[in-house]
Amino acid sequence: MAKFNVSQLLESVVKMGASDLHLSVGVSPVIRVNTALAPLSDIPPLTVEDIEFFISQILNQEQKDILDVNKELDLSVALGNQVRFRVNVFFQKGYPSIAMRTIPLIVPSLDKLGLPPIVNSISDLKQGLVLVAGPTGHGKSTTIAGMIQRINETRAEHILTIEDPIEYIFTNKKSLIEQREMYLDTHSWDVALKAVLRQDPNVVFIGEMRDHDSMAAALTIAETGHLVFTTLHTNSASQTIDRVIDSFPEGQQDQIRTQLSQSLEAVISQRIIPSKEVGMIPAVEVLLGTSAVRNMIREGKSHQLDNVIDTSAGAGMVSLNTSLAELVKNGRIELNEAIKYSLRPDELKHLVGAGVNE
Repeated sequence: MAKFNVSQLLESVVKMGASDLHLSVGVSPVIRVNTALAPLSDIPPLTVEDIEFFISQILNQEQKDILDVNKELDLSVALGNQVRFRVNVFFQKGYPSIAMRTIPLIVPSLDKLGLPPIVNSISDLKQGLVLVAGPTGHGKSTTIAGMIQRINETRAEHILTIEDPIEYIFTNKKSLIEQREMYLDTHSWDVALKAVLRQDPNVVFIGEMRDHDSMAAALTIAETGHLVFTTLHTNSASQTIDRVIDSFPEGQQDQIRTQLSQSLEAVISQRIIPSKEVGMIPAVEVLLGTSAVRNMIREGKSHQLDNVIDTSAGAGMVSLNTSLAELVKNGRIELNEAIKYSLRPDELKHLVGAGVNE
């Protein structure tokens, strides 16, 4: 017999402003609020039966069959009209576990997300490849949702998304938006991506570039006159370029450098940082596909991209350290928090006027 009501537990998670919920055998439910984990100690440690009961409430029979075979499953569930959750069910030490991420029902605007103004301009592009990078849980899907919503509100486009699972649910405004979920609306990334060009899209969102096949598909779709948004789990713009190229066999890499140099319009790399003022706030690095950037990608000189970003603020590019320094100077985040997310902390200290040895 379950020790809790599933809906009541999820409602509590929402009321506490948690971004994540973890259910694991032998411990009380654990939530994450502003990056910090905390147990819900008023609920006793969960048993296998508790987890299985929870799973039975959110999975249909087909999903249960997939879980039995694959031992892990991605899906999304809604809590009435309050909020949706991105869910991963998996096994550890032979026992089922659940990780859930909250997704607001209202798609946030770019202005409310606190992103730099150049992101609005990137959203206004008609074609090309836009990569949004960052570690897991740092708002990549939310940023892309904000850009898609801007297109939806300002242009009459056909927007296709391929997601695993669907996260934000869009309501058609000026655009027609069709969202495809893996295993619900299509059986594989490969099949879905090959079908995209037969579905007359203007804008395509690929939930994640997972391997060189999906990367090749994204490049091809962008090359054929479409605007493509997708994500990568990388730490910087330059690392993102390397990840795309290095995912291909060595014999194909020169060709991929050429394709990427021709189609890339922007890389947005971001971190979500705790802020006493607003809870969580983004720090963002932006690389734009200028002629200089395209030449460097084509010539295999991605190690020089950081310097281009640092010296191209006038073109709209933003370095991560510049973004972090502005947040510190404006009192929105603490310097010690900013340092945790900087790839060049000594430079960050210099930018905010702090001594390197502090």
